[in-house]
Amino acid sequence: MATELQRVSSAAVWEDVVGYCRAVRAGDHVYVTGTAPVADDGAGVHAPGDAYAQARRCLELIERALLGLGVDRTRVVRTRMFVTDIERWREFGRAHAEFFAGHRPATTMVEVRRLIAPEMLIEIEADAVA
Repeated sequence: MATELQRVSSAAVWEDVVGYCRAVRAGDHVYVTGTAPVADDGAGVHAPGDAYAQARRCLELIERALLGLGVDRTRVVRTRMFVTDIERWREFGRAHAEFFAGHRPATTMVEVRRLIAPEMLIEIEADAVA
């Protein structure tokens, strides 16, 4: 019997253009796509220049997607952080550490040349187990 898939979308303008959704749940596995610090309007960038605030925003958007699939942040087992300036790792890391507190996932942080909008400093992916 095939596993039923559940999907959650967001207001990000890129979803329709690229053809993806914010998160997919396949049985007990939840995959949250690369989540950028998108403003509430779905087009702008949240807190340009603020590495901590952008990381926090990504994590809040990830949690919103998880909750839409019946899962919370305590079930996240892995994150991947793509950052445009690795020298700011402490700012990104502080947001990550605060957000996950006593439920620390495995993680990776790597520097990338750029993201889809020049004002974006970070994008985060997450995997969870329900």
